[in-house]
Amino acid sequence: MNRFVVRSVMRGLINGRSYCSCSSIGNGQVYRSAIVGRSLELSGQRNGVAFGGFEWRRMMSSSPASVEKATSEKEDKTENSVMEETKGKEVMAASYWGISRPKITREDGTDWPWNCFMPWETYKADLSIDLNKHHKPKNFTDKFAYRTVKLLRIPTDIFFQRRYGCRAMMLETVAAVPGMVGGMLLHLKSLRKFQQSGGWIKALLEEAENERMHLMTMVELVKPKWYERLLVLTVQGVFFNAFVVLYMLSPKLAHRIVGYLEEEAIHSYTEYLKDIDSGAIENVPAPAIAIDYWRLPKAATLKDVITVIRADEAHHRDVNHFASDIHFQGKELREAPAPLGYH
Repeated sequence: MNRFVVRSVMRGLINGRSYCSCSSIGNGQVYRSAIVGRSLELSGQRNGVAFGGFEWRRMMSSSPASVEKATSEKEDKTENSVMEETKGKEVMAASYWGISRPKITREDGTDWPWNCFMPWETYKADLSIDLNKHHKPKNFTDKFAYRTVKLLRIPTDIFFQRRYGCRAMMLETVAAVPGMVGGMLLHLKSLRKFQQSGGWIKALLEEAENERMHLMTMVELVKPKWYERLLVLTVQGVFFNAFVVLYMLSPKLAHRIVGYLEEEAIHSYTEYLKDIDSGAIENVPAPAIAIDYWRLPKAATLKDVITVIRADEAHHRDVNHFASDIHFQGKELREAPAPLGYH
C-alpha cells in the first residue's frame, strides 16, 4: 500500500500536480489525495485527453461555455435593467409635475425634431404682399425716424459691404428686439391699468418670435465669427436699452422707426437675392429648420428662404407703420384690432 501511495504521489508530481507537504497530514489524508489525483488522471485518459497540472488548473479556473453564456446573458439583463431603470427615472423626473413632451410627428409620420417651435406654429409665407410700399415722412416725427434709420445704415454698409449673410444675421438680432420690448411694456401697462391690450401684446410677441426664427435660420447659413458675435452683444445691449426708453417716451416714434427699419430689411434681402441670382452667392440647400418652419418643399434652396424672410419683413413693416398711425390718431393700440397671425 505504501508503495502504491508513493508511486501515485511521484506520478502526480511528475505530471505537475501539487500536494500539501505539511507534516500534519497523515498517511490517510495523503492516500485520499493520491486517490483523487489518480481518479482525475484516469478520467482524463478515458476522455482521450492527457493534461498536466497547468492545464487542469486553467480548466478549473475557466467556466464552461454554457456557464459563460449564462453569465453573459445575466450581465446583459442587468445592464438593460439598469438602463431601463435610469430611463424610467428620467421620465419620472421630467413628468413629476405632470409635464412631459408628447410624441409629435410631421405629416409624413417622422418625428418632429425641433423644440424651439412646434408644428402648429409653422405657416406658409404670403408672398403676394407688396414689397414696394413706403411710408412717406409727413411730419417732424416721421422725418426724424426716417433720418435716424438712414443714419444707422451707414456704419452697417461700411462694415458688412455686400456680405449680406452676415448683414442679415446682425439685422435679425436687432429686429427681434422691438416686438419683445413693445409686448413687454404693453403687458406691464395692462397689469398697472387693469386693461385689456386688444391682442397687441400677443401680436408684438409673435413678431419678436418670427424675427428670432429668422436669426436661427441665418445662423445655420452663416457661421458668425467671434468679432461678429461680440458686435451682436454690443449692438443688442445698446439698442435694447435705448428702445425701452424710446418706447416709454413715444410709442408712435418707436413703431415708426421699426417700420422704416423693416423697409431697409426688405431692401437688404432684395440685394441678397440679386447676388444669389447673379451667382455671387451660392444658392445652397435650405436648412432643415427653415424647411419645417415655413413649410417649404424638401428641395428648397437659399433663394426660397430669403424670399419668405423678405415677405415676413414686409408684414412687420405694415404692422409697425399701422401701430404708429394709431398713435398719431391719438388712440391707444387696444382700440384697434391687433393683426394676430400676420407674420
